[in-house]
Amino acid sequence: MRRLVLISLLFTGALHAQGLKSYQEKIPNTTVSFDLVAIPAGNFMLGSSEKQAGHQADEGPQKKVQVDAFWMGKTEVTYDEYQLFFEESRDPEPKPPKEGPDAVTRPSPPYIDFTLGMGKVGGFPANSMQQYAALMYCKWLYAKTGVFYRLPTEIEWEYACKAGAEIPADKLGDYAWFQGNSQEKYHQVGLKKANAWGLHDMLGNVSEWVLDQYDAKGYAQKDSPVFMDKYADAIVRGGNFQDEALRVRASARMAADPVWNRRDPQIPKSVWWNADAPFVGFRIMRPAKQPSAQEVKIFFERYL
Repeated sequence: MRRLVLISLLFTGALHAQGLKSYQEKIPNTTVSFDLVAIPAGNFMLGSSEKQAGHQADEGPQKKVQVDAFWMGKTEVTYDEYQLFFEESRDPEPKPPKEGPDAVTRPSPPYIDFTLGMGKVGGFPANSMQQYAALMYCKWLYAKTGVFYRLPTEIEWEYACKAGAEIPADKLGDYAWFQGNSQEKYHQVGLKKANAWGLHDMLGNVSEWVLDQYDAKGYAQKDSPVFMDKYADAIVRGGNFQDEALRVRASARMAADPVWNRRDPQIPKSVWWNADAPFVGFRIMRPAKQPSAQEVKIFFERYL
């Protein structure tokens, strides 16, 4: 039963996917808002062929996948949004737990400046969080707005990134911040061209957490995406401002690496932050069908 609930939350059904429109969500009791882009249903080739420049073995075998419509964050989640999650209810005199946003656990205080001077307020991508923290942000956002948001699956992310056609390698600089043009720093979201579906920075800037756990042979399985133990290595997609062009591709996959947190002074190491990953961030999506409160509860129990 719980597996069926999770499947319903991840694959929403075409009947519920008709007539989606892009919209803007304002976080209640704040001046902060973010944009969601309606992504049409369709099919695409997941992964890359062996002939594609930069192809890696874990990007295959390619296979045709059908995807229902959904909403995707127009940009990566910014510090303007993420700081609300971090700061809210940091009361020096803790109150008893209660229902609602205040009941959602917040990140531990950062022990260094994770921005490294690259920028924070004013539309810069939130960075250096663990996948756990990105999912907790989604839980907080649900408590704040009453709308279920989550990380996209690998399939949803790649489908939205490709948007019907891959960006030509010689045009990458028009759409992405990467090693060749970033000046070794991330930039404010939305400065580069949007892809065919209106999404900015799907490639480059900061890499983006997805929901899946890494399996080098995952595409060969009958069921995709592949779900493993929640403590297994998670995946980031899209490449980032430090990467060479061949790593900034729609099909490129990267498993989380312990080296991203090698300088964390805490014992055990933080489940919230990565001390050495200013190149990692995330964006959110919304399924076409809003799940029930019980379904949402099961989802977060599974992944948190």
